[in-house]
Amino acid sequence: MDFITILLIALGLSFDTFAVSISSGLTIRHIRFFQAVKIAFTLAFFQSLMPLIGWILGKQVSGLIANYDHWVAFGLLSVLGLKMAYESLKKDEENSNFNPLNIVVLLGMAVATSIDALVVGVSFALIEINIYWSILIIGVVTFLVSMVGMLFGKKVGGKLGKRMEIIGGIILIGIGIKILISHIS
Repeated sequence: MDFITILLIALGLSFDTFAVSISSGLTIRHIRFFQAVKIAFTLAFFQSLMPLIGWILGKQVSGLIANYDHWVAFGLLSVLGLKMAYESLKKDEENSNFNPLNIVVLLGMAVATSIDALVVGVSFALIEINIYWSILIIGVVTFLVSMVGMLFGKKVGGKLGKRMEIIGGIILIGIGIKILISHIS
């Protein structure tokens, strides 16, 4: 898998962290730089860890599904993309106790936004990929996107985050289609 495709996957995965980061920026209007780094690093760490876990799990079963692995990767990425787009259309439940600097809230956000990366990691096990290079790219992109998201939250507001999740879902579906087409032809 080439660098551009991995970068697009990283961007697709980071859109939900972008939305959470916007919410963090909205909640903590006067967030300090190191507080933002703490949030962004935690989100990026989990977003990088989950594909590695998924890849390890996927390697365990890849031999069993080698003949149709491209269909599995396409299916996983498509379902994930549709789920991201669908969830972005749901109304948010207001929570006045939302404090992204609280460690429990922060870890909850990190795990919730990185579950999709676990699924992507499983699909990585089904194709030829350097997992370590991939998780580094995913982590760096997620960190940067999270920092930008908090800045946007402070400046712009929350509507942009939902649109970005839809775009992220579309990107993941497109990558699934690309994997399917490259294996069929």
